[in-house]
Amino acid sequence: MARAGADAPALVTSEDGWSRRSALDWIEARIADQADLLIGCDFSFALPFADCGAYFPQWSASPADAKALWNCVEGLSADEPHFSASRLADHPELARHFRSHAGGQTHVGDLFEPGLGRLRVTEKACREQGLGNAASCFNLIGASQVGKSSFTGMRMLHRLSGRIAIWPFDPLPETGPVLVEIYTALAARRAGLTGPTKLRARQPLDAALAALGSRPHDPIDRYDDHSTDALLGAAWLRHAAGDAGLWRPKALDALLAQTEGWTFGVS
Repeated sequence: MARAGADAPALVTSEDGWSRRSALDWIEARIADQADLLIGCDFSFALPFADCGAYFPQWSASPADAKALWNCVEGLSADEPHFSASRLADHPELARHFRSHAGGQTHVGDLFEPGLGRLRVTEKACREQGLGNAASCFNLIGASQVGKSSFTGMRMLHRLSGRIAIWPFDPLPETGPVLVEIYTALAARRAGLTGPTKLRARQPLDAALAALGSRPHDPIDRYDDHSTDALLGAAWLRHAAGDAGLWRPKALDALLAQTEGWTFGVS
């Protein structure tokens, strides 16, 4: 949490440890009190659409927009606990689009785009602008894959839809909380990091925070990627929230705003 001003961000704790359920509960509490808060979530809010005119080409039931996609992911995963969505890759139509593990072996669907896999417009722009190596959600293998966490996140978005403004799918409200997609590597680049974007010590983190107009942070028990990404991401969101241009990216048109969405901070 980075509050207004220049005070350093601080980690928010959860009494029983963080889980997907407790994270959702925390956001719902912010909705209940209508806090003026910009909340960043580090996963893809939707799938590529613009390149093929569909999320899942050749599937007659392919959702028409992002909110329908969230509903679809929920419907196909509803019996999985903890908002998991691991069985999507087993769906006979969806499996054609993924690179995944099946039966202990790598499975590459016949509609998986060779190489990186399909990318959203914002992911291509992120790469072109040197803000990070955004990955395809259709790749479900390897340390850099983001698909699994994004599909679980979409189950949470399905529950939050209509209760909180989710940018850019919803209009920005005058007051109250807003949810945006972020990419922590982008925050690190905006803080001036030119090499590795993961910070694992106090001094490099304070240097990055200073670049974003923040005072030094109070030492934390463990400098792991999750903690430092959260601290730096919060400081960057506070720093960037007032930049009107970031709310109006050049390539973000009405269709993308309803289908693919956008990563906040990509111009």
